[in-house]
Amino acid sequence: MIKTAIAIACGITLYCGTLQAQGLKVPAPSPAQTVKQDFGLGNIELSYSRPATKGRKIFGDLVPYGKVWRTGANSATTLTFSDEVIIGGKTIPAGKYGLVSIPDAKEWTLIITKQLDVTSPSAYKEDQDVVRVKVKPVAMKEKIENFMIQFDEIKGTECNLWILWDKSAVALPIKTDIDGKIMAQIETAMKSEKPPYFNAAMYYMEAGKDLKQAHQWLVKATEASPNFFWIWHQRANAEAKLGMKQEAIASATKSMQLATEAKNPDYVALNEKLLKTLK
Repeated sequence: MIKTAIAIACGITLYCGTLQAQGLKVPAPSPAQTVKQDFGLGNIELSYSRPATKGRKIFGDLVPYGKVWRTGANSATTLTFSDEVIIGGKTIPAGKYGLVSIPDAKEWTLIITKQLDVTSPSAYKEDQDVVRVKVKPVAMKEKIENFMIQFDEIKGTECNLWILWDKSAVALPIKTDIDGKIMAQIETAMKSEKPPYFNAAMYYMEAGKDLKQAHQWLVKATEASPNFFWIWHQRANAEAKLGMKQEAIASATKSMQLATEAKNPDYVALNEKLLKTLK
């Protein structure tokens, strides 16, 4: 039986190779996907293949527990960081890395490796590890038919890389330390002929920095661009947070007027909502 199975497998391989040689293209059973996600001041590019469950038991069977898995199908799964990131408390330089994992029932080990060719457990070399992270799997109610890796919970300096298949999911936290770089940019840009008051103020507000300074920049931004309703709205937000109620009402009203003239219902609604909180 084993010899027969091997003979059939070889026959299929030769047949498929002949078809490819004849120029016949057929759908891949585990189609490849490339995802490019903006993150921090750069981006992360993910490349992997997406096998399907096809009624099979996945973890603990098709994907054995306790063994290295390529975390996908076909070619090795890779991550390319355009800027340095922090994973598992370790700073990882910009570059291209492999992503492999060791699934288990109660805990997974996610591995960032220098290897870009891990397609089987035998190809994996532990001495090429960059970092290992232990994560707990999450049981999902809904089944994921095709293996999926996606970015979610994306913020300015952190995000999660989710690995999902069948009814299991795990998340790899990724962070980046960009505050020093941005603050240096702001310091330099504020000395230019046209300081980026609005962008600098928004960073201060989102990063929880000096709100009074952010408000001063928003005032200058509205003076430079008096018809930009979105700048007036953010000025109103800053004034509301600073307890400047009357100023916030005036700024929100101005923003709503300009948004109405520009036929932008989204900002009209945002200002109406803000004004209700100021009554």
